[in-house]
Amino acid sequence: MPLRATDHITSRLRDTNSRLGFWLDAIAVDTSRSQRSPISPQQMAALLSELMQAGAWIRSLPNGSQAANPELAEQLRQYRQRVECLRDLLPLIHERLLQEKARLEQERKRIESASEWVHRSRETL
Repeated sequence: MPLRATDHITSRLRDTNSRLGFWLDAIAVDTSRSQRSPISPQQMAALLSELMQAGAWIRSLPNGSQAANPELAEQLRQYRQRVECLRDLLPLIHERLLQEKARLEQERKRIESASEWVHRSRETL
């Protein structure tokens, strides 16, 4: 792979690391708030897309490209660090999503009860 291709991947990884860092910081801030899910479905989809793209770029790198490009090696190190951080946050994200699911189910039941009450009230009038 020509040097230009590894430079391009290095640039893409730098951008990916920046976005992952932003999302991880946002998740870390939200984990202190027990009433909110730390990540929205849209954010999760964007995060997964980012990880899949980066994985494809990394798999396309030839052996030894890290040694030939120290900046690439640094970006790969940062990427690995962010993925490990995300891995550590996944149980908390899962727990919060389950809490949110339970809250939404409770709200759905409340609305159904209110709707049923309104329907019965109209029948008695």
